[in-house]
Amino acid sequence: MRRIGILGAIGSGKSYISKCFGYPVFDADKEVGKLYKRDKKIFYKLKKILPQYFNEFPIEKNDVSKAILDKNQNLKKIIKVIHLEVRKKMNIFLNHNKNKKIVILDIPLLLENKLNKKNDILVFVQSKKTDIANRLKKRKNFNNKLFNKFQNIQLSLDYKRKKSQYVIKNDFTKKTISKYVRNILREID
Repeated sequence: MRRIGILGAIGSGKSYISKCFGYPVFDADKEVGKLYKRDKKIFYKLKKILPQYFNEFPIEKNDVSKAILDKNQNLKKIIKVIHLEVRKKMNIFLNHNKNKKIVILDIPLLLENKLNKKNDILVFVQSKKTDIANRLKKRKNFNNKLFNKFQNIQLSLDYKRKKSQYVIKNDFTKKTISKYVRNILREID
């Protein structure tokens, strides 16, 4: 099984591009959302370390945002709890798809949490800052302070780009994305 990790800035189009490969996708953001909605164990762990923010299950994104915005340490505490579970979910996904030719890892903190392996194929999604800014403004509940906190815990985009074997210059058109994806799949086949 070949593992393709998709890297790039928040709002650069990583999730859309991940789906364009046509192989099973592990979407870490989606998994985190499920954990907040469905996993009482996560709720109790977060309630234990940050009781002033987590009082009701299922966990609301607003409660998570409030905790993160109140104190810098809170983001690290939440990540410690959540990423252990995300790693478990990723391993279940990989085991479930072990007979697939390729799997796609759409994990924003792939390198930061050392979830990548030496022979993973890394694809960097490059988008214009103005395109990213416009896309983020359209997102429901977009919060610039929260966005900046998440950016601060990520490795630099230059570093991620240098670590990647491929770069997709995302102009947010299906035709361009399809061309890049086809070329990558052809090269790694």
